[in-house]
Amino acid sequence: MSNLLVIESSARQQGSISRQLTDEFLVQWQAAHPSDQITVRDLAKNPVPHLDETLLGGWMKPADQHSADEQAALARSNLLTDELLAADVLVLAAPMYNFSIPSTLKAWLDHVLRAGVTFKYTETGPQGLLTGKRAYVLTTRGGIYAGSNLDHQEPYLRRALAFIGIHDVEFIHAEGLNMGGEFFDKGLAQAKARLAEVA
Repeated sequence: MSNLLVIESSARQQGSISRQLTDEFLVQWQAAHPSDQITVRDLAKNPVPHLDETLLGGWMKPADQHSADEQAALARSNLLTDELLAADVLVLAAPMYNFSIPSTLKAWLDHVLRAGVTFKYTETGPQGLLTGKRAYVLTTRGGIYAGSNLDHQEPYLRRALAFIGIHDVEFIHAEGLNMGGEFFDKGLAQAKARLAEVA
């Protein structure tokens, strides 16, 4: 039995293609792995605050010096980090906004990329602590960006996940979704076909 952690980051609840892909992936995954436990965190329904001085205080100050707000910020970060630590498989649903990821997803990453918890500093540089996990990143894109210098999404997420020790990462892109009928149909069909293979 494995634990899946699914992170939804689309700003839209209705009409979201990334949510559609996530739903299809989970149906197929559950059919193939019926005993797996699935946790879904929706960053649009329950936004994570952006990194601020309160959270930094919760991380860095001794516990007996925390304000009530710092305690609450630390507790929230701990919850998000614990979900990630417990997961064997991470699924990130990440529509492309302005060539990169939604700010909600960046805020989540800022809560879980934590020194001493998900990575550590060593004499030879930082070392990820979340080895042995897999990640699937489901992206939706209005244009076609894979491999181009306008894609700041896949390189950033690969680097961020590798930084915490997750190197087994597969990207499934649905591209060309705003380029007209044929491009939309082809981009979505290719993504769904790949989802079926990996699930």
